[in-house]
Amino acid sequence: MSLVNLSASHCINPNCARPYPQPWGNKFCNSCGASLQLLDRYVPLQRLGSGGFAQIYTVWDQKTQTEKVLKVLVEASLKARELFAQEAAVLSSLRHPSVPKVNADGYFVIDIGNPNPDQLPCLVMEKIHGHTLEEVFQQYPQGCPQESVLHWFTSTVEILQELHKRKILHRDIKPSNLMLRSPLGTQTGGWGDRLVLIDFGGAKQFSSKFFRSQSSSTRLYSSGYSPPEQIAGGNVGPATDFYALGRTMIEMLTGKSLLKLEDPLTGELHWRSHVNIHPELADLLDEMVQENVRSRPANAAIIKKRLAKISQPSLLELSIKFLSNLEKTFRQALVDFTQATGNSILFVLTTIFKIFLACLDTIWTMLLTGVGAVFGTVSGFVLANHLNLDERVLEIFFGQIPSVLPNTQGFLASEILLFAGAGLGTAWGLVIAGGFGQRRQFSVASFMGIIGYGIGCLVLQITTPKSAVDGLVGLILAAVFLLTLGLGLRSHHIVHAVIAAFGTAIVFSGLITLGLPTDFFHFLSPSHWGDLWLPVTFFGFLGVFLSFWLGVSNYLIVPGLRFLGWR
Repeated sequence: MSLVNLSASHCINPNCARPYPQPWGNKFCNSCGASLQLLDRYVPLQRLGSGGFAQIYTVWDQKTQTEKVLKVLVEASLKARELFAQEAAVLSSLRHPSVPKVNADGYFVIDIGNPNPDQLPCLVMEKIHGHTLEEVFQQYPQGCPQESVLHWFTSTVEILQELHKRKILHRDIKPSNLMLRSPLGTQTGGWGDRLVLIDFGGAKQFSSKFFRSQSSSTRLYSSGYSPPEQIAGGNVGPATDFYALGRTMIEMLTGKSLLKLEDPLTGELHWRSHVNIHPELADLLDEMVQENVRSRPANAAIIKKRLAKISQPSLLELSIKFLSNLEKTFRQALVDFTQATGNSILFVLTTIFKIFLACLDTIWTMLLTGVGAVFGTVSGFVLANHLNLDERVLEIFFGQIPSVLPNTQGFLASEILLFAGAGLGTAWGLVIAGGFGQRRQFSVASFMGIIGYGIGCLVLQITTPKSAVDGLVGLILAAVFLLTLGLGLRSHHIVHAVIAAFGTAIVFSGLITLGLPTDFFHFLSPSHWGDLWLPVTFFGFLGVFLSFWLGVSNYLIVPGLRFLGWR
């Protein structure tokens, strides 16, 4: 108990001219003569502040040798004394780890004789070490993490469930009355895990049939948190606490005060655009802050059940967590191993593991991209030759191409459909594979795949009469470059596009140099299923090589550029 200063005591007489410091060990104040040893047991140490109609002190309990909190009522009105005694009765009847403990003899009255005879009601309770949510709120201007808020939300609902079972309303839930108990009762080491509900000065007994009752409640409320029925002094019940709790959690999630979120005319909160959270959590909070009492959840059990459903991880989240834990286990095993064998072995094993993952990612992407290209080509062929779309609709759209590009005489809409289908299938294969840190932009990638391969088709039409090799290179450069730009890669988009386009073009140019006949690429207008194997083969290999060069760019070229300083 060395942290407690037992060198001086404090007089609790509100009219004392010199309440502090009083010599330690004195039984009476040197200034006003008031008792300094309450019930010959509690010695006031220092004043902590004031709350409502009371002043708050820390006291030393000489019987248990512990530090506690003393509330002294300084308001003389009959209603204030009634509420103070009610708080003492509520806390004395509760035995819950999330409510400050008050012993049966914790409430008492002392006589003050100077300057005027008076009686001061006192309440001694357990001291909670920690921080209030109001203090936590100041540290998160962008809003507290959803996981933390869910924990606080659930803990408070569990406390309210216990209170409401005993027909007790708190009536003053707000961030300053919710405290996070520090671990082991210390005031260091960050926020605690155990949430405690404090300040039961507004607590009230209620009837389970309060909606049918004509009795009204005392007008005791906190602006911004209390519901309309409490402000108006009307009937209150469990929904009254739910309203205040909902507003408190909204404030913690958004990091913004309720005044900034509230419509000045209607009082409605416009908060959902300020934070990205689980939609079911947002719906629950909106229900809790409804002005109509009957629109709010009926009891704490309902809220607790819905929170449990929100907190329950999905199969995907469980899988991710399992893989994450597996990775952590593997990493820890490697660390333990290298502590004995040296950091060089760890470096080698980590590098091999990363290379393996990179190869696996690239091979998987090559496989799915090739399959996607094949399916896309077949789909384009079906549309072009079996649905008769090119004779009318597409010829209207492409009818002016020969006049603009004179080298495209004989151009058919079926060719553009074949290329568009191949581009769409290639794009989908790449995105479904999800490799290379993509953002998985299906719509953008599909659009760019269709446009890129369509432009590649035009390039091939224009240049093939002059040079089949030039036409092939132009097709690949246009198609691959535009498709890569639409994949949603994390950074260095131009670098990825250039490497993939030129790398793929170089592969096919090399194949031609090695003897691949150029008439292999005369497949623009297959009219029979027997002719389809040429475009299927070409576009399939085009997708495979495209994926390969994206892997080279993602795992070799771009990391090298980052190492050289190009961020």
